[in-house]
Amino acid sequence: MSHAAPFNYRNAKLNCESAQLDFIAREFGTPCYVYSRAALVAAFAEFDTAFAGRDHLVCYAVKANSNLAILNLFAGLGSGFDIVSSGELHRVLKAGGDPGKVVFSGVGKRPDEMRAALAAAILCFNVESAAELKVLNQVARDMNKIAPVSLRVNPDVDAKTHPYISTGLKENKFGIPFEEAETVYVSAQSLTNIRVTGLDCHIGSQLTELDPFIAACGKMLGLLDRLEARGLRIGHLDLGGGLGISYSRETPPLAREYVAALSGCVGRRKQRILIEPGRAMVGNAGLLLTRVEYLKHTPHRDFAIVDAAMNDLMRPALYDAYHEILPVIAANADNAIPYQVVGPVCETGDFLGHDRNLALSEGDLLAIMSAGAYGMSMSSNYNTRPRAAEVMVDGDQCHLIRERESLEQLTAQERILPARIPG
Repeated sequence: MSHAAPFNYRNAKLNCESAQLDFIAREFGTPCYVYSRAALVAAFAEFDTAFAGRDHLVCYAVKANSNLAILNLFAGLGSGFDIVSSGELHRVLKAGGDPGKVVFSGVGKRPDEMRAALAAAILCFNVESAAELKVLNQVARDMNKIAPVSLRVNPDVDAKTHPYISTGLKENKFGIPFEEAETVYVSAQSLTNIRVTGLDCHIGSQLTELDPFIAACGKMLGLLDRLEARGLRIGHLDLGGGLGISYSRETPPLAREYVAALSGCVGRRKQRILIEPGRAMVGNAGLLLTRVEYLKHTPHRDFAIVDAAMNDLMRPALYDAYHEILPVIAANADNAIPYQVVGPVCETGDFLGHDRNLALSEGDLLAIMSAGAYGMSMSSNYNTRPRAAEVMVDGDQCHLIRERESLEQLTAQERILPARIPG
């Protein structure tokens, strides 16, 4: 089973910590995202404590799940944050995050986003091109500020993951090509409002082996030595994120094994180490609760039509991603048949799982597991469907951390054209 320890059956009912999921469905409706506070705290602690006495900062990748309650929880634990937009910066600040622990990544930062980040006094901009460096220098000059910068270098390392979430190959849009990095670093030194503070790389997401991380780290350290030989002072080494989780049978390294490998690679160097885990901190801490609306039996296939859809959980449609699907109330497995678990959206790509052996009746509840990362944060209003509620479980307490959207909210920003005046 891939589901994390906080999700367990007791008396044939699936629980999140000490709360029954069927109770949560009655209380808050479906579809509904459910997260375990204990799992979130444990995931952060595993990364943070693995560094032992080494100077480090764990920067949670906000894009994985940006709910204010989750950000606030991590901020309280001392987490930093890896952001990719001014919207994410706004969320971090609203959730009580420390701007001095924020790194700003992403290939397309706009001048207004740079201004917001400079005004907030963030820790560092992870700059991804020479063109961006030039614009950032100008924006900082206009504000009479110095922008702290690390260059995101593309190490051309194969992350061995899905091509859509591989970011460290030379054909990807991310980062500065490895062979150009030294030149760009030297040119950055001459910019009046840029202060080079770090070196950054990120090679992809959902990595299940340590070798690509070690290869990228080794290349970064070689570059670091060359930069220091040129007199550049590099204060921190940002080795990115990307550690995978178990969705079905994957066996990714544990957080402590990942940190130990990076620390061993860096060795005695004094630079502060930054990492940017996202999925590994929230993925297995959440699930999507959904109800079976109809069972549709055809001569070719059997369909379980549920009330959650691709707009709620995009990953299966986008990546053909696998999520384990469990009955909330365990049924007799002897009656199980292979179901296509599909949503009500008008797309053949609207599926949550293919060929799942389940014993189902209409009205049954299902838990789509490992949905804490890139679930709610990628959800949409396609087919004018309100986005799901989100609930955080703390022991036996259930807290609504996002209300389900109303239909009125979905149309509140829209305007009908004024009547045309004849003639």
